[in-house]
Amino acid sequence: MQKSLSWKWILFWVSVYSVAMAFLESAVVIYLRKIYFPYGFTFPLVPMESTLAITELLREFATLFMIAAVGILAGKTFKQRVAYFLFIFAVWDIFYYLFLYLIIGWPSSLLTWDILFLVPVAWAGPVVAPVMVSITMIAIGLSIIVRDELNRPLQFKRFIWILFVTGSVILIISFIWDYSSYLLENYSLKEIWSSSGGNLINLAYQYIPGNFNWLLFTLGELVIIVGIVILWTQKRSTNK
Repeated sequence: MQKSLSWKWILFWVSVYSVAMAFLESAVVIYLRKIYFPYGFTFPLVPMESTLAITELLREFATLFMIAAVGILAGKTFKQRVAYFLFIFAVWDIFYYLFLYLIIGWPSSLLTWDILFLVPVAWAGPVVAPVMVSITMIAIGLSIIVRDELNRPLQFKRFIWILFVTGSVILIISFIWDYSSYLLENYSLKEIWSSSGGNLINLAYQYIPGNFNWLLFTLGELVIIVGIVILWTQKRSTNK
């Protein structure tokens, strides 16, 4: 019977997959920018054909499914699968920006704005923000994986899950805050919900980033970091 890979090799190959996937993602974005932004990427966005816009949305979903699938295959338990998902996503995200910088010199700085996702509304923010979140995700993912494999698993109590979920929601709000504020300046909530979509799409193509909500972002990161600290100190106290 063939011997299964050790967890260190699994982590290595998962890392290789994440970096390769990041290059593939950056290549697609480079092609799109050459077509729609031949003189350099700037806001507002150039309108895309409906077919390409739908394809781009589906590509985002496909990326998440690919990351989730590898995380499920790599992990042995639900907790490990979540950890691998976080790790893969974070490594992919960091190397995505690294490859863009190495190939086309973008972003020019970590404070350069980018559109992160389009679902359910546009997520936007300076590049440094998603990179910081990715570093936090790597810390959480590796902590779970390594401690599990060393037979010293971290104990996730309900309070810690509440901190992680709360911090994550706050971070998401910080990323959609500027775009949502932009929409609400032009539409009421009733108009947004009742809109057929065409007017909102046209409005989205006029969006120019304004101010990133650093207060919410910092709060979200701090809540998650507090959860990490409690997670580690709680385990140490149970070992005494």
